[in-house]
Amino acid sequence: MKTSKRRRSAWIVGGSLGVLFLFLQLFRPQLCNPPVVAEIAVPSRVRDILRKSCYDCHSNETKLAWFDQLAPASWLVAHDVREGRRYLNFSELGELPAAKQQGILFEAINQIELGAMPLRAYRWSHPDKMVSADDLATLKDYLISTSPQPIAGAAERNATLDQWMAWSHSNARPEVSPAPNGIPFFSDYKTWTAISTTDRWDNQTMRVVLGNAIAVDAIRQRTTNPWPDGAAFAKVAWAQDSDGSGNVQAGEFKQIEFMVKGAAKYADTNGWGWARWLGAELTPYGENAQFTGECIRCHTPVKSRDFVFTIPLETSR
Repeated sequence: MKTSKRRRSAWIVGGSLGVLFLFLQLFRPQLCNPPVVAEIAVPSRVRDILRKSCYDCHSNETKLAWFDQLAPASWLVAHDVREGRRYLNFSELGELPAAKQQGILFEAINQIELGAMPLRAYRWSHPDKMVSADDLATLKDYLISTSPQPIAGAAERNATLDQWMAWSHSNARPEVSPAPNGIPFFSDYKTWTAISTTDRWDNQTMRVVLGNAIAVDAIRQRTTNPWPDGAAFAKVAWAQDSDGSGNVQAGEFKQIEFMVKGAAKYADTNGWGWARWLGAELTPYGENAQFTGECIRCHTPVKSRDFVFTIPLETSR
């Protein structure tokens, strides 16, 4: 008797869930594929990898698996695709200059290498879309090939030396326009402490990361996650000059970037103020304050480290 009642209850629950599931299918979101405007300009071997692993969320050629189209999963899928297209759409990148396309592709590869993309849930439900080690190597090799390292001759080395001497012996405080989001140029960054070095394998640049006194004190006190308000970093980038024998040195000055911590002041940009100035003329980067979206997307994979890539060199107390 009890067994019969349990079976009846199970049938009622199962039937109710089935009816609810069918009812939810009436509210599946519409997800259309707009026309392809201008696909990213890359070789076919690179595009094939991107199509396999990225296009379902980051293009106008989304192809959904049958289970992606069933509610309630379809609600999350539609949201992820819309967000993916908003941040990166390979069907529209072809309109941008080649250098800009390569920069965006570097960011995408960096997200893959750091494990932020594809999203964990997507990797779990679509194992055939994984980016293999060979795929990642192909993507990186392509980007490296677009920016071969030139051999610096005497003229280039002399020009670099002249630029360095002018920079290192200048005590003037030039008038530098603020970034589009209002962050001023920190002209005293030359006095900050070097805390790390890095490079960009895709465009043959080398960087030194400097920290102000608040950042350095946080490193010494091991209070860097989160970083304290007022901590600031300067990342100074130069071209790599090669002598053709595997030796490189800093070449032409390229840019300087700043990150300034302010949990409340910069709450809308993940607690950090972002800014960048280009070339020896220190031209502010970005047409408007929205340029910070690029910075945030790039640093999102290290959210667990308060959005900071740099792992400071060990310092004594």
